[in-house]
Amino acid sequence: MFQPVICVERALLIENGIVVTMDLQRRVIPDGSVAIRGAAIEAVGKRTEVKRKFKPELTIDAEGGIITPGFVCAHTHLYGILLRGSSLRIHPPTDFTQNLQRIWWPVDEALTHEDAYSSALSASLEFLRTGTTTFADTYSGPNSIEGVLDHIARAVEEVGIRGVISFEATQRHNHEEGFRGLKENLRFIAKKQNQKVMSMISLHASFTISDELIKAVVESSSKTGATVTIHTSEGLGDLYHNLERYGKRTVERLNDLGLLGPKTVLAHCVNVNRDELELIRKSDTRVAHNPMSNMLNAVGVAPVTKMRNLGITVGLGNDGYIFDVFENMRTAFILHKIHHRDPRVMTPLEVLEMATINAAKSYGLGDAIGSIEVGKRADIVVIKPKLLPTPLSASSVYGHLVNTIDGDDVDTVLVDGEVVLQERRPTKVKMDKVSQISRRSASKLWRRLAKVKPQVDYIK
Repeated sequence: MFQPVICVERALLIENGIVVTMDLQRRVIPDGSVAIRGAAIEAVGKRTEVKRKFKPELTIDAEGGIITPGFVCAHTHLYGILLRGSSLRIHPPTDFTQNLQRIWWPVDEALTHEDAYSSALSASLEFLRTGTTTFADTYSGPNSIEGVLDHIARAVEEVGIRGVISFEATQRHNHEEGFRGLKENLRFIAKKQNQKVMSMISLHASFTISDELIKAVVESSSKTGATVTIHTSEGLGDLYHNLERYGKRTVERLNDLGLLGPKTVLAHCVNVNRDELELIRKSDTRVAHNPMSNMLNAVGVAPVTKMRNLGITVGLGNDGYIFDVFENMRTAFILHKIHHRDPRVMTPLEVLEMATINAAKSYGLGDAIGSIEVGKRADIVVIKPKLLPTPLSASSVYGHLVNTIDGDDVDTVLVDGEVVLQERRPTKVKMDKVSQISRRSASKLWRRLAKVKPQVDYIK
């Protein structure tokens, strides 16, 4: 997916920090440095060694903080940010299906190209400010399909981070609607991709799409090489739909239709059994875990411990809820302990893997991002904690990243060697302007939502 790095003359050095590499050896380098030439990482190691061989034009002092790879969000909905703080005049949902019917499907109906742009701008900025440099997004708006991915791409490029973006094809209204969504994905895939905005194909969930559409997506992915993502057994409604209509569990149906494989990312996988996990493992299908969203929607806890024990690649996502990766890591760290009633379950390193290298691998980007290694893209985060109650060292850094650090501690962010956040402020966009655009769009959306009725129909 990435083109070879074309190096330019500019040489940059990040020094005087604990480097958390997330490489194969999971090296942690105290008093370390990262040397960058152009868009690529040229050297990683102890400060004295790197400085002896590398003469930078610009040096960034980590001031004893933490240097990490840019974090990667394995699943999000950027437009979800426009609903933050809203007060909807609805009967409170009692389960996930009613959440869709009363909240999210009406929101989808009301979205416009303006909303797609403004939400992508605002959410990308929030990602940047809290250390996420790459995300995988699915946009759902049945009344704003054609051309919408261009608006999202423009916002991502303006902020300066990376996005793997797609339109979420569904057939809630009619069969043709789903193929229009697929067509929008294929239109965007056919455009020349750059290093910041990439493309994939997205399906909503198996209970809102037909076998015909799934087969068309499998064929399209095979022809284009595009990654496919689909919500999978997030709520029980998905599982029951497939059992009642096809006599199969959700993953079984997707497997029989040829959708599983290393180019597919299944979001959620909360209500799956051992047989389904075996199908995921054997096909090398990837999973995006969204613990905070699963808690918010009260759908249950995904069997992530079993997935990891089976060797399934699991990335960490936010599903459009909370964009601060540190909050999501902390939740994943704690949730599985209480779920299993075992404090040994889920280590800080395991959580960090899901938020970096594993999420990158899920989208075929593991050779380019997700770790600090020579030759990889220079997507780097410098964290300068405002207040640490205990010592920061090579042995404590994983624990601090999961238990102590917040997004507000992110000081500097580089993408492709370019400084896009400096001293906690973005360099390519103005925060107040982004806020104005987002608030204006959200206000219009909220007014439209006051007139929208719940949607209860889906694929017949």
